[in-house]
Amino acid sequence: MRILHTMLRVGDLERSLAFYTGVLGMTLLRRQEYPDGRFTLAFVGYGPESEQTVIELTHNWDTPRYDLGTGFGHVALEVPDAYAACAEIKARGGRVVREAGPMKHGTTVIAFVEDPDGYKIELIQRGS
Repeated sequence: MRILHTMLRVGDLERSLAFYTGVLGMTLLRRQEYPDGRFTLAFVGYGPESEQTVIELTHNWDTPRYDLGTGFGHVALEVPDAYAACAEIKARGGRVVREAGPMKHGTTVIAFVEDPDGYKIELIQRGS
């Protein structure tokens, strides 16, 4: 068994795709419209779905926004340098909500950014 994807419901698919591809540097792997169901699925990631876990962005055409649930935590991405990643994300127009630095009660270097819908993305510095 392996993890295939994490699904997030998004209010504005184009805005979310711009964030995940333009700010976080992912690739749009596939996109499928379901007119009868009035929704679109878009899968983004850093490599092929056959090899890597990806994020499924679900856009229900009649729902412009969602309230974030209290049970969802975050999606985590490994980065070589969390400090440099934060600087690059800011330069691309992204929002860093917790600057890079050691985690509380530990030494792992982490940071957090938010996507346009308010979902948290944790950056974990490789080898820290």
